[in-house]
Amino acid sequence: MSKLRVGDTAPDFETKDQNGQPLKLSDYRGKKVVLYFYPKDDTSGCTAQACDLRDNYADLRAAGYEVLGVSVDGEKSHQKFIGKYDLPFSLIADTDKQVVEAYDVWKEKSMYGRKYMGTVRTTFLIDENGIITNIIDKVDTKKHTEQILK
Repeated sequence: MSKLRVGDTAPDFETKDQNGQPLKLSDYRGKKVVLYFYPKDDTSGCTAQACDLRDNYADLRAAGYEVLGVSVDGEKSHQKFIGKYDLPFSLIADTDKQVVEAYDVWKEKSMYGRKYMGTVRTTFLIDENGIITNIIDKVDTKKHTEQILK
């Protein structure tokens, strides 16, 4: 799939949230969405990012945003992550990699010389009509809300 750009229609998806409940992006039409992709629950960068969004959740909601996090972790992992850090938003359990592949964020990565496939931390801002209005690919995990709202 080609790389998504600002102005493109955000790919719709149907998957499950942390509680196994069906979740479709199209259910959020009429609302602005922060769709953020992160590598793994309960790791330092991902925790910093989630907690920044949690701590500024009222500001994001005041700006009209719904927040959805996406990783390839399963429902139980997401439930623990939400419980441990009191996250007020849903996390998508993309265990079949349908969503990360649709958004072209499942890529080859490298750590300590070892190559592997993983989620590239990326955030898509989507308007009420399902159009991508911004793509943040250089995420500052500790100041992510600031990046979204500027």
